[in-house]
Amino acid sequence: MIVRSFDELENTERHVRAASGTWESKRIVLARERVGFSLHETVLYAGTETSMWYAHHVEAVVCTAGEAELTDLETGRTYTIVPGTMYLLDGHERHTLRVKQDFRCLCVFNPPVTGREDHDENGVYPLLTEPDGPVGNDA
Repeated sequence: MIVRSFDELENTERHVRAASGTWESKRIVLARERVGFSLHETVLYAGTETSMWYAHHVEAVVCTAGEAELTDLETGRTYTIVPGTMYLLDGHERHTLRVKQDFRCLCVFNPPVTGREDHDENGVYPLLTEPDGPVGNDA
């Protein structure tokens, strides 16, 4: 069993800040735990815009605070995302998030991320893997 708090992840290798400066994420469960998914608490900052394309991952996002406008770049359709709203990128959709108020969300990725990923110039996370070995239970 693993038990972690957001507080204990603060300023550790599991607390990732985007090179773009538009978001930060606490990586609660990662590929090294070998459970088939990763779980993150992510905050995107008010007034920012982030374009993403998870070409190698499926992501589910649940908004817990704030507000953002989500645009599906495949269809042009726009959605308002507020607390209690979930979106699922089950078709690897290219999308843009325009943040109105600091946007806090819980994200689940499959396959799981390693914690080292950041968006490239196309908004894609690379498909990184962990070496075979024992299950990681570090903070």
